[in-house]
Formats: sequence, C-alpha cells, structure tokens
Amino acid sequence: MSKPLRVAILTHEDLIPPTPLKDVDDKERLAFQTERDVYVALRKLGHEVRFLGVSWDLLPIRELVEEWKPDVVFNLLMEFQDVGAFQVHLVSYLELLGVPYTGCNPRGILLSRDKAVCKKILRHHRIPTPDFAVFDPGRRVRPPRDLGFPLIVKSVDEEASFGIAQASVVRDAEQLDERVRFIHQHVGTPAIAEEYVDGRELTVSLLGNHRLSAFPVWEMQFRNLPDGAVPIATERAKYDKAYQKRVGIRCGRARDLPEAVVRRIDRLARRTYKALGLSGYARLDLRLTSEGKVFVIEVNATPDVKRDEDFAQSGKVAELEYGALLQRILDLGIRYRPYGKREGA
Repeated sequence: MSKPLRVAILTHEDLIPPTPLKDVDDKERLAFQTERDVYVALRKLGHEVRFLGVSWDLLPIRELVEEWKPDVVFNLLMEFQDVGAFQVHLVSYLELLGVPYTGCNPRGILLSRDKAVCKKILRHHRIPTPDFAVFDPGRRVRPPRDLGFPLIVKSVDEEASFGIAQASVVRDAEQLDERVRFIHQHVGTPAIAEEYVDGRELTVSLLGNHRLSAFPVWEMQFRNLPDGAVPIATERAKYDKAYQKRVGIRCGRARDLPEAVVRRIDRLARRTYKALGLSGYARLDLRLTSEGKVFVIEVNATPDVKRDEDFAQSGKVAELEYGALLQRILDLGIRYRPYGKREGA
C-alpha cells in the first residue's frame, strides 16, 4: 500500500460533483462522472483529495499549490477558457510551478493533438497511417489529386469525436466541400480529410513513461447499422445511449484476432507512444482491414479515465482494478520529470 498523498483533482469548475447527489438526474450526473469516479477511488485508497475547478484564471492553481502543497495534481482539465487546444498550456503551467501531475507531458499533448503534425511524425517513423490533406478556413476546397475517395473529414485538433457524424464520410468533391465547411463553421478549426479505411474499429491503451504496459486490444462493434451507414466512432456512437442501443454498439475486448496481428498492434502502439514522446497514459485508435493491415488513425494523449470507459475497462481485463490503475497513474506522475530533466521510469 502506497503512503497517503495529498491529491488535487484539477478539472473545469462546472464539473465538480455537487453534494448531495440525490437531487441530480442521470443525464446531469454523466457530465461529471469521471471526476466522481476518480474522487471516490482515490479516497478509498486513503488519499486526501481536494477538487480545484478552473475555467478562465490560472491564479487558483498557483494559490492551491502554494498553500495546500499537494503531492500530485490529478489532471482532468481538458480545456482552458473553453478552448481545447489550450490544454497544453495548463500542463506547461503545472511544470513551471514544479508540482507533479498525472497524464501526458505538454510536448506529447501538442504533437498528438494536432492530427496533421501527428501523422507527419508517424510517417517519418514509417508507422502506417492514412493519407490526408488539411483545409484551412477561408480557402477554396479542392479535392487533392493524390487522395482517393471515400474520405473522412474531421476537425484537425478537436477530440472526443467532436464534429464526427455519418456525414463525415464523403464520396465526392461536393460532399467534401460541404463537410469541410461544416467543420469550419460549426467546430471553428481547420479540417483534415483522410482516406477512409474500411475495417474493424479498434483501440489500444498504454500506461507508462518509459517502460510501457499495453492493455488488451479493444473493439467498438456495430451489430445493427442501417443500410448505407459506416462503422465509425461518431459523437452519437460514443455518447448517445439510445442510439447505441438502436444500432447495437458494443465495446469490449477484440475477439478472434490472430496472434500475429495482436503482436503487430502491440509493436505499433509502443512505437507510436515513443515517437510522440508520450508519458503517463494514452489511447490509440486503429483500423484493421480485412487483409490484416493495421493503421494508426488517431492518438489520444488524454483519454477518459471514467470507471466504465474503454481505458479503465481494458485495464481491468489486464487485471488492473480501477483503484490500482489510478494509483499507477499517480505514481507515474510523481516519477515523471519535465523534458530536459532526468525522467523517472
């Protein structure tokens, strides 16, 4: 049993669970379920835990660090000033304050969050990823000559499938123009279009700074998709319970994978993690074709650690119960040293 720690849970100020919970409905509770799960599990481990909610001002972070002196910050803050891309600056600020924190380092977040930069790094390391093109707002949308339809269009830096729907898979220039403009207007970022890889929707989660543990390969299955729909992790597929039930979505350990494919996925996942300089923990989204080819689609350096989400559930299959998983995350955060300093294991 590790010694009790002072742990500050850093999150958005609107996501601190209210007390008591008896008057909160299920839909409202879902918004802060991750924070609730982490808080309860850390308390059960014997740690002293405080929430710190921020949104627009960094000062409360410095005040808590200076006055309460936490041993580690459990970082659940996915945006700052309502901008997801500012997440990296929050982590950099924690490093400047000299306080240990959980999750990925700023450099790893920056490189993995920008899908175009991430793919360029993967290509440099000969890690298979689909061909792509980026479309900036205000410019004419011209189909790239070296890309073949169908394409899937996304935000270049938003996470959690934000802006992804069945309409994201486009099959001609007109649909491409329409979806790119949708991303520009409704998401507010450049758009990235990559060649759509038909195949199984897989993820693999990793834990570690240098010595990595890879959890069992996970799969999102679609058992009752309507005609014409494609099996992709849209916003609705991830978060709409009624839709999940209607189209038969199931997430669980990938079955019937040849051992050679499992080994290939493991090697690709570890190479990707190291190529991007990730730390703490991460989740990779993959596609497996019917010919057995594996493509790295996206890298999430800050996956959800809710008890019933893929990361924690795949860790459970690897015989790492939720409390033990969070303790490992704490230990990795404490041992990590910022880039340029000697790093822990």
